[in-house]
Amino acid sequence: MMRGTLLYLSGNKGLRHTAENLSLAQRAAQRFVAGTTPQQAITAVGELNQQGMLATLDHLGESVEDEAGARQATQAYLDLLDLIEAAGLKSNVSLKLTQFGIDVADDLAYALVKAVTERARVYGNFVRIDMENHPYTTRTLDIYRRLRDDGLDNVGVVIQAYLYRSQDDIRALIPLGARVRLCKGAYLEPSEVAFPEKADVDANFIALSKLLLSPEARAAGVYPAFATHDVNMIDAVADYAAQEKIANDAYEFQMLDGIRRDLQREWVQEGYRVRVYVPYGTEWYPYFMRRLAERPANVAFILRNIVADR
Repeated sequence: MMRGTLLYLSGNKGLRHTAENLSLAQRAAQRFVAGTTPQQAITAVGELNQQGMLATLDHLGESVEDEAGARQATQAYLDLLDLIEAAGLKSNVSLKLTQFGIDVADDLAYALVKAVTERARVYGNFVRIDMENHPYTTRTLDIYRRLRDDGLDNVGVVIQAYLYRSQDDIRALIPLGARVRLCKGAYLEPSEVAFPEKADVDANFIALSKLLLSPEARAAGVYPAFATHDVNMIDAVADYAAQEKIANDAYEFQMLDGIRRDLQREWVQEGYRVRVYVPYGTEWYPYFMRRLAERPANVAFILRNIVADR
């Protein structure tokens, strides 16, 4: 019930506007957001790199309703790629298509993401297209394929294990040698399209992980990323990879900034690739609410720290 409520509130535009202007709410979000400026995010990534971790930077924002807003987001990402290159960081970028104007026009989002991906290619960098809720799944994959058809291979996509369709999507992506980030999924989805029970999502996550590590996928050049803080899921992936004699550098684990930092350090020390998802910006509310919904312990952590600071 708590998860459903928090996910519902994550889409409430009125509450979002209020929260993003409240100092108390801003302080609560600091656990999961690196700051409001690109330089704060660059500093955070530098610290992660020093600890042996890779990063992906996310300039927060979604649900843009006009072309001007989409172009503003595009410029922010172009500038961000310049900053990453100048600082010599081991970081790529992640972006959402609703921030790039897909609700205005698919062709607009495609053109703007293409511009960012081309800038990233100049630097030998990489762009990950995040997956949003299920009405965008097919449209997101279509734009990804268009970019690949244009010869851009420095772009990847995300598949969510809670969707029934995900196995078919991965099977279609493998021949492309797609770089896929597999996550469980963080949106409020109806049971018509998504597994409602956690156990089923977990089982599908493991099945899809094995598919992404299959001989067929490896032969096609698939480099998968497994995004989870669930130790059982991480162990399942690592055990299967070891069983199949797959090298640790043939895949990576991805985790969110501010969550299970102990686990991040542990897996780096064990010799695995770990990439931390580092968001920043003023439009943090939807992201923050989804992080609270993912794990009830996050809510308790935030409340304890607010009380302690008073």
